[in-house]
Amino acid sequence: MVTHNWFYDGILYVYALSLLFYFSDFVDRNRQAKQAGTGLLIFVWVLQTGFLVYRIISHLDMTLLTLFEYLLIFSWLLVTVSLAMSRFFRMEFIVFFVNVIGFAVLTLNLFRIGSGTSLARWELAHDMLIVHIVLMILAYTAFTFSAIFSGMYLFLFARLKGKQWTKRMQRLPSLDVADRFMFRVSLIGTPLLMLSLSIAVTSILVEGRYGLLVDWKVLTSFIALGLYIWNVMKHQWFDGTGWKFARFNLISYAVLLLNVFINQASNFHGWS
Repeated sequence: MVTHNWFYDGILYVYALSLLFYFSDFVDRNRQAKQAGTGLLIFVWVLQTGFLVYRIISHLDMTLLTLFEYLLIFSWLLVTVSLAMSRFFRMEFIVFFVNVIGFAVLTLNLFRIGSGTSLARWELAHDMLIVHIVLMILAYTAFTFSAIFSGMYLFLFARLKGKQWTKRMQRLPSLDVADRFMFRVSLIGTPLLMLSLSIAVTSILVEGRYGLLVDWKVLTSFIALGLYIWNVMKHQWFDGTGWKFARFNLISYAVLLLNVFINQASNFHGWS
């Protein structure tokens, strides 16, 4: 768990899962993913409302709300407004990014939970770094599979174009299968990387170590995220050519590998 408050942890986990479904619908217009994301977001709203009411009732003797309550109310309002927008307007793009901000605010609040519900700051920062690394590993795993399918796609595409088909190639997936899987796995890895980086940046800002924002590892991570987001959006909305997506996907993966190789030149994972 990230904190000693299992209820708050539950809100964060359900919120993160909701964002994964929303991102899938945001890119691929998946009705089932949208329904799942909306259902989970409604559950997040219910949990937040209950937690907020509990915090207010348990702090009735306070003359002023703490920063924790202010941020919690702000996040609750973001979720409320985004649900209203999702219900009455077709603004999936806005709804998704509003909730990315809402998730970041809840993560920020981990450092502001009152006595009896939080770990020591240094211990919390360490645990947040672990969550960031776990999400990053999951993203790397997804992108590795996506890169493998991209390589297969380019190989098959070149063979077919050059009319160099052999019987052994029948054991490889078809172009359609490789295209579908390299896109879908990339679609899974992109929000995982986004959540991982949002947690990392929130931790950096709260700890006041602003210099880490221009660390080479942080910068290359954001460059890779930008490349993956652009490639996914371009493939879905502008240019669905498989070989272009596969080629750009491998370039994006190369940036991720560069991110791994510059560990020695980075101070990020030693900051906590």
